[in-house]
Amino acid sequence: MAKKADPKLVLIVDDEARMRRFMVMNLELENYRVIEAENGLEAIDRVREELPDLVLMDVMMPEMDGFEALRIIRETSTVPVIMLTVRDDESDKVKGLELGADDYVTKPFSPRELASRIKAVLRRIEMDSPGPSSRSTVVVDDYLQIDFNRRVVIVDGREIKLRPTEYRLLYHLVQNAGRTLTHEMILSKVWGYEYRDESQYVRLYITYLRQKIEPDPSRPKYILTERGVGYSFVDFQNS
Repeated sequence: MAKKADPKLVLIVDDEARMRRFMVMNLELENYRVIEAENGLEAIDRVREELPDLVLMDVMMPEMDGFEALRIIRETSTVPVIMLTVRDDESDKVKGLELGADDYVTKPFSPRELASRIKAVLRRIEMDSPGPSSRSTVVVDDYLQIDFNRRVVIVDGREIKLRPTEYRLLYHLVQNAGRTLTHEMILSKVWGYEYRDESQYVRLYITYLRQKIEPDPSRPKYILTERGVGYSFVDFQNS
């Protein structure tokens, strides 16, 4: 009989005790183990000491806000982080994602929505290593090469670092080179079906990728925009 996996450990970071109790109660019903922190400083310590599987991080907190705590956590940890905010503000979402957040949930949210987002993020992490394929090593041209088995991207002779989401996005674009992928297709493949309406995620991460792999991000030659439809990776095999 296969050994049952241990429950995932979730760190809740929020200065409001009532909100923490609400999330603790609902996550324990979903069979998660839960630990808490009241502010960003405490969150940094808990991440280092407890090694949680996922962090739920409020943005507006005293002493240190969620953005600064996330920035410091990302210096040493790749733990998935979902930001929580009362503001449905596009600039806040962009800032959190740029700092390395994996997702964003706006308060108030239902227990079902929170559980769905947590499951989706954890599922992405578990599926984060595309297996070997017939196209595991891709030489696009002299400027860009990708080794999917080793998760290495070489740009102009230099190895560059991609964040997990950037890597997943590049993987699916390259595996479908020459084919236009709609926003919905990309969201379902890279983020999960639950994110099919979050088109700003695609635009933001396409921008990140272009800045890292394109010779001139303002005039992309690899990741092409199909206006009103989506994006495609250049058909390098038939060019």
